[in-house]
Amino acid sequence: MPFVLKKMFALKKQKAFLYLIEELGYTQKEAQRLIAKGRLFVNGEPMTRTAAEIEGEFEFIYFEPITKGLEPTAIHDEFVVFDKPSGVLIHPQNRKTPYSLIDELKYQFGRDANIAHRIDQETSGLVLCARNKESERDIKMMFEQRDMKKKYLALVHGKLDGTICIEEPLLRREDESAIVRMVVKVHEEGKASKTDIKALKYFEDRNMTLVECSPYTGRQHQIRVHLFHVKHPIVGDPIYGQSEENIVRFLDKELDANKRIELSGATRLLLHANELEFELYGSIYNIKSKHNFEQICQESLSTHSQCE
Repeated sequence: MPFVLKKMFALKKQKAFLYLIEELGYTQKEAQRLIAKGRLFVNGEPMTRTAAEIEGEFEFIYFEPITKGLEPTAIHDEFVVFDKPSGVLIHPQNRKTPYSLIDELKYQFGRDANIAHRIDQETSGLVLCARNKESERDIKMMFEQRDMKKKYLALVHGKLDGTICIEEPLLRREDESAIVRMVVKVHEEGKASKTDIKALKYFEDRNMTLVECSPYTGRQHQIRVHLFHVKHPIVGDPIYGQSEENIVRFLDKELDANKRIELSGATRLLLHANELEFELYGSIYNIKSKHNFEQICQESLSTHSQCE
């Protein structure tokens, strides 16, 4: 587990954040943020005043990244790209999270490396990561200014032909059940959102279509909600198209693989971040996933169905 509680000792009375800067190499901002979050304990009690002093023994919750051997798809001086497996979190949900992509990144490329954007836990595919603070700022700016071209692959229910452009505003739902407040919906008061969808291949035996999705905006769950809105929900989606009862069962991890297939069509969300294209520091990059998404479909559908 990456979060470990370490015993430490300050020989002389000093500001706690200065000790963390000198001993662990944090910046002042990082050290004070961690103290404010309650990561430093004196006599078993969290110290949260960023200007407080320490002397003698204390404990500190330290992020010590681990590796599972996930190799980057691309490595450059300013950034790296990982092909994230479905099920892996981008960041830990809490201190008990055993592993997330940030572990792999910081284990291999150091503390200053950081993830520049997010994809859902169940979405697989490309994640762009900065190797230093400067490139992190510039890459995040690219996303904000929509200078990043992204292409996803998805397997959807039903037959979809040609291309369609979905321009529907998206709103994070704040009414109804608090349990499913995370769900996003099309709503006139939402933020402008646009996704181009291109049909690639229809699988008649399963009545499913492989599509390429190009989002021009980066709203939460954008592709999932837009496809659900046009009545072509993504195969394996445990949220959009499901009853509130089954959404709760999914969130509580009470759905086994067979029930998941029965309700949504697959054991995982069949959405894959397949391609990134961008310009950074005068160079143009086009990076594609090395995974075969159709094969992923085959493995995630029931044993009696195939994605071909």
